Amino acid sequence: MTRKIIYAFFFIIAALNLNAQDNAFKPEWNFGVGFGPTFSTVDTDPKLKTKYTMGFHGGLSARYIAEKYVGVLAELNYSRLGWETDFKDNPGGYEHSHRLNYLELPFMTHITIGDKVRFVINIGPKIGLLLSEKETMNDNLKKLLVSEDIPANMITYQYYRDADIKFDYGLIAGLGVEFRTGVGNFMFEGRYAFSLGDIYHNSKSDYFTRSANRVAYARLTYFIKPF
Repeated sequence: MTRKIIYAFFFIIAALNLNAQDNAFKPEWNFGVGFGPTFSTVDTDPKLKTKYTMGFHGGLSARYIAEKYVGVLAELNYSRLGWETDFKDNPGGYEHSHRLNYLELPFMTHITIGDKVRFVINIGPKIGLLLSEKETMNDNLKKLLVSEDIPANMITYQYYRDADIKFDYGLIAGLGVEFRTGVGNFMFEGRYAFSLGDIYHNSKSDYFTRSANRVAYARLTYFIKPF
């Protein structure tokens, strides 16, 4: 009788151990693609009156979830950023925009809460390389800039001027939700990026002491688990 009890005890322990192993967290790799709109502007000192301009971004994502709630997320994105000038203090039918096209690499800590539906937090550094740019202005502004009637309170340094600095770096953070399904994982997210680098030179002899990108992103990423 005692022997049967001992055998039963060890059988239960073994079964519980196998069940615990089945339920234990297993690290996983995910790869995917993501895209969405951008809403960007530039923060300068002296203060340039600007408005957010809408662009887009998209690219590849790689995610490694090392612990149950924590992993890392890296992306390689093409991002269309820039700004529009706000002329509300100098009405005259003027229009101006400056588009900046970047190759961006964010590398973020990835935090999740939940199971099939997960609350997501992403935060980390971001670097970018300016690939191209385009400045657009209407005829009214072009005529003003060659005239002698430029208002004293209008900043004109940035007109007809390309970016001086091609490399950008900063911080990015996002909140979102992920749905894990049988056909893949779908992550919906909102992000904000705060550049620490500048677009124009910022030495004492330069006009701007700060000229940094400020960007809001909305993003949908589709992940698959290949192995």
